[in-house]
Amino acid sequence: MKIYDYNGKKNISGDRIRQARVVQRMRQEDLAAKLQIAGVNMERDSISRIEIGTRFVSDFELKVFAKVLGVSVLWLLDMEE
Repeated sequence: MKIYDYNGKKNISGDRIRQARVVQRMRQEDLAAKLQIAGVNMERDSISRIEIGTRFVSDFELKVFAKVLGVSVLWLLDMEE
């Protein structure tokens, strides 16, 4: 499977994921724990790589990120304010 870069990054949601996490004063470890409770097995280092754009984010992970962070998938994709 070939994973493409978009403007030098492997995802377009990392900046918004970080923004939502920081606004909620949530550590990467806390977000990882919430994702695991929601059924997505992810460690802190994966969240770090997502936020800096070096890790791909699958559609099901994006959906769970949105749910756990209390934002919409469209917001994470920078398609709404």
